[in-house]
Amino acid sequence: MGAADNIHAEEGKQPNPPPYEKGEGNRDAVRALVEADLLDDRYAQTQRGLKSRHVQMMALGGTIGTGLFVGSGLALFTGGPAFLLGAYIFIGCMVFGVVTAISEIATYLPVHGGTMSYYAYRYVSRSMGFALGYLYWYSMGILVPNEITAAAMVIEYWEPGVHVAVWITIMMVVILLLNILPVGWYGESEFWFAGLKVIALIGLLMLSFILFWGGGPNRQRLGFHFWKDPGPAKTHILEGDIGRFIALLQTVVLSAFAFLFAPELIVTTAGEMESPRYNIPRASRRFFYRLLFFYIFGALAIGVICPSNLKALEDGGYGAASSPFVLGIKHAGIPVLDSIINAAILLSAWSSGNSYLYMSSRSLYSLAVAGNAPSIFKTCNRYGLPYVALAASAMFSLLSYLSVANDSSTVFKWLVSLTNTSGFISWTCCCIVYFRFRAATDLQGVDRPYKSVLQPWGARVGIVGFPFLVLINGFTSIFPQRWDVADFFTAYIGLPAFLVIYFGHRIYTWSEPWAWSLADIDLQTGLEETLASEQPPKKRTGWIKYVTFIWE
Repeated sequence: MGAADNIHAEEGKQPNPPPYEKGEGNRDAVRALVEADLLDDRYAQTQRGLKSRHVQMMALGGTIGTGLFVGSGLALFTGGPAFLLGAYIFIGCMVFGVVTAISEIATYLPVHGGTMSYYAYRYVSRSMGFALGYLYWYSMGILVPNEITAAAMVIEYWEPGVHVAVWITIMMVVILLLNILPVGWYGESEFWFAGLKVIALIGLLMLSFILFWGGGPNRQRLGFHFWKDPGPAKTHILEGDIGRFIALLQTVVLSAFAFLFAPELIVTTAGEMESPRYNIPRASRRFFYRLLFFYIFGALAIGVICPSNLKALEDGGYGAASSPFVLGIKHAGIPVLDSIINAAILLSAWSSGNSYLYMSSRSLYSLAVAGNAPSIFKTCNRYGLPYVALAASAMFSLLSYLSVANDSSTVFKWLVSLTNTSGFISWTCCCIVYFRFRAATDLQGVDRPYKSVLQPWGARVGIVGFPFLVLINGFTSIFPQRWDVADFFTAYIGLPAFLVIYFGHRIYTWSEPWAWSLADIDLQTGLEETLASEQPPKKRTGWIKYVTFIWE
């Protein structure tokens, strides 16, 4: 059935669910609420066209973008190499705790439209799902122009003499075209995008190792020279131990941008993934090694090749001119290579923008599936593309043109501050959803197909740590010598926005409980389709299994 047929199908095909009444014994009412939207056959669904290698490589490199390649430079300048490495280890461990928690949730019930906002609706309340869904939609939507703006600034590194609006338009069109393709084609494009980013990162790590031992043109053995001069840790705003503590906190906040919404990408793809109960746990388990290899080793490599006192790290904007990798290569006296790395940064920004538009559109689609957005956004074409949700989400990319009228680095700072808060709020809510899901399965005697050894401790640490990060996201702007209304506003606006949306919806649905009763939580709707979608894994033998291990 085509999309037009679905839209104009008879009204009333799905019965209205009975109202939820306070009290016990409402499992049927809760299940009817879920079924009325999830099983609404007036609208075509997304299709499972993402292969294992697509998902694995998207989880590996889908969100590696300007945060690691460029944003890490400001973090290095703020805290020094020791604080940068410590911040990446701290954030990486907390993020991995979130990854394993939400992977347990998604592995049990990877339904179409199953984002974390949908699971919040299923396992906590409609208001939680509503607020989290719109947070995902606008945050990931804003990250698209963020990456486009960063890519435009990277191009300016070469001083091409072409107006920045031309490059913004070209990148917007390509990102939109890639998202219009069937999800299998989209997955293929992201597979190669992510693969090239991984190759670039491996090359940078190898280069850092060579420079560590003195393999550069000037034969200078770097070792940990820059840890000694200008030093392993810096002060920020104030002097002494207090200044170093402020620098550490600010470095943690700045470093978090490199990890934003990486865990959610695994869950967002679950509804369009082949054999999700087999592939999601694999992606989750290998996420740790990828965090260690690319993020932790990447932070260590940055501290080896780039001194933390280079003013370009702060004053070069947020383009390639402030990338610690580019600056480190120039400092080592290696010609041409900085332009090659610049091209890799451009590709990374482009790819990340592609991923964020995908995630934003699926977040809006998920809201519609949960009944928290107009049903028109559930509309899919014959190959499972939610094109109405995609068109609405693509509107955010027009914010890229702000950099035409304003300094690009200023726009970039605004977008980073705004989305940082959203990421911390999202991870806090993910921990809450996990605890509700775990408690419901235990009470109802339902076996979870994937159980991580890190849980529930990973979620317990996250539910304390991420609210703390929300509070300190813009704390440096309150110091008298750093006070700036715009910085403070963009750093914290995400929190009141989320609370207004949540409590506004709570008032609208006042007759419903603050959270579903554990006994009433629906753990069955969509399970039959999930089990039917599983296929036996492919068995690879010989040398090929060692090659495909990288992405499978």
